[in-house]
This record gives sequence, C-alpha cells and structure tokens, in this order.
Amino acid sequence: MSKKLYSSSDEWVIIDGEIATIGITNYAQEQLGDIVFIDLPVIDTSLEKDGVMGAVESVKAAADLYCPIPGDVIEINETLIDQPEKLNEAAEDTFIVKIKIDATTDLSHLMSQEDYLASK
Repeated sequence: MSKKLYSSSDEWVIIDGEIATIGITNYAQEQLGDIVFIDLPVIDTSLEKDGVMGAVESVKAAADLYCPIPGDVIEINETLIDQPEKLNEAAEDTFIVKIKIDATTDLSHLMSQEDYLASK
C-alpha cells in the first residue's frame, strides 16, 4: 500500500514498495508563482537525502528542488520539460521524479498531510 508523505522543504513523496515518487506541494507552487522552466536530474543519478535534485524557475523566483530521501533516479517526468506549468495546474498530482529506494530508508522525518499543512 502506498502512502503520501511530506517534507519540510515542500516536497511530497509517495512510497510504493521500493519506488518513491516525488513532486512539489501545492503550497510550494503557490509560493513560486507561474513556473516557466524546470531542470530535472539525469536517469541513474544517485540522489542524497536533502540533496539538490533539480531546480524550477518561475516569473517570481528560482528555487532548488530537494530530494527528501536518498535513492537512484529511475524516471523523470519528461512532460515537464516542455510544459513546466503543469506543476502550477496540479502540483499534488504531477510527479517530478521517481527514485528507487532501499527497504531500510528512514522515513521518520517525513510528515503526514495533516502535520505538513499545520506547519504552514
């Protein structure tokens, strides 16, 4: 069974077995404004917990994207390369990257949706 968790740096993570699907929260896209560009990681890149996994640029600002858990990139959302505005349209439903994680990956620092929203 998969579950959606949230990081303090405004990313969401859905864990399904050894695959983690990662995106940004609605709060993050609201803070950024209209997203006009996204820089995505390369397939097979190893990402560290809290390491930069890419960047987004909006009409208001540029911001790094952080990987909330460690893993190896197995898929990127290539649609976002030509249509980064998809993150504004449906941030909670639009993944950025999928990574393969280890079964022992620590998830204790991630929050439930209720706890995340309460922190904002």
